[in-house]
Amino acid sequence: MNSEIRARLGAIIEDCLAGVAPAQSALLPILHSVQAEFGFVDAAAEAEIASALNLSRAEVRGVVSFYHDFTAMADDRPCIELCAAEACQARGANALLPVAREEAGERVKLKTVYCLGLCSAGPAARVGDALHARLDEAALVALVRSA
Repeated sequence: MNSEIRARLGAIIEDCLAGVAPAQSALLPILHSVQAEFGFVDAAAEAEIASALNLSRAEVRGVVSFYHDFTAMADDRPCIELCAAEACQARGANALLPVAREEAGERVKLKTVYCLGLCSAGPAARVGDALHARLDEAALVALVRSA
């Protein structure tokens, strides 16, 4: 880890620790901030975070590997999250997934997630911070192509 990245990581940790006691309660906010800043949480970041929070690296690694929000390596592909919860399934989400996979190929990363909070407007997807509701096959294909 170079010094610039280490400094940015240190600043993230300090910001998340401000006013938090005990420090271990800041683990998830720190991990989310690191993921947002760098696009991943690698072994070097895990070690820095563990040291700052007085946790073992195994404890930090366990949290990183448990939550689907965190990735251990960068993936520069655009990501589309497709809701696979019951409400979206009832509105046809299961039929859209194979269409999305075929259109995405290896160019776009597809993830299934459970509930984007658009239960009355499914099938739903998220690209970055943008939510897309009432998707049909044509809308989903257009979304994948534009990603």
